[in-house]
Amino acid sequence: MKYEIRGGQFPVVICTLDPNESMITEGGSMVWMTPNMHMETSGGGLGKMFSKAFSGESMFQNRYTATGGPGMIAFGSSFPGKIMAIQLAPGRDFILQKRSFLASEATVNLDIHFNKKASVGIFGGEGFIMQRVSGTGMVFAEIDGELVEYQLAPGQQMIVDTGNVAGFEPSVQIEIQQVPGLKNKMLGGEGFFNTVLTGPGRIWLQTMPISGVASAIQPYIVTS
Repeated sequence: MKYEIRGGQFPVVICTLDPNESMITEGGSMVWMTPNMHMETSGGGLGKMFSKAFSGESMFQNRYTATGGPGMIAFGSSFPGKIMAIQLAPGRDFILQKRSFLASEATVNLDIHFNKKASVGIFGGEGFIMQRVSGTGMVFAEIDGELVEYQLAPGQQMIVDTGNVAGFEPSVQIEIQQVPGLKNKMLGGEGFFNTVLTGPGRIWLQTMPISGVASAIQPYIVTS
């Protein structure tokens, strides 16, 4: 499989497949393709369907296969931002926010990842349920706004506003920290909690989470 990411604020990833190669997506991401791309929808088994429903994801995946020769398929973002390409290999898993998965090669496994600390689930914005991608091949993830990457050394920490965590390596620990001081909590406008990421490992941060945009425009929405 070969790919090219094109576009500005609403990018697409254009994938060129060899005969019988496949791509998977969770639905709603395909924007165009050649006529020989065959689509098949599946749920991945009752257990996986239940886990996906519990996490708020779509219970079904679409598998697109090039038949009768090479094929082409494009997947588009649903929000202004970036598309991040991740190369997986055995032992190189990644944790992503649960809505960021766009598409991947069929050799990639997509599973539910539960954060161990209860406080992360209660106060962590994206919650204790995230996505874990493993296996081999390319994964494409949606990033809200711009993408910023850091490599954390062992014990090095980054404090991140809720919702700005796009993903991280499994070696990174995630915790929730209260904003210090009652006045800071009530008047600071930054909420009550921040996410603390502790290295070692790579982290990916996004500059414009869709939850933040929704909160910003909510006061201007007129309801009847």
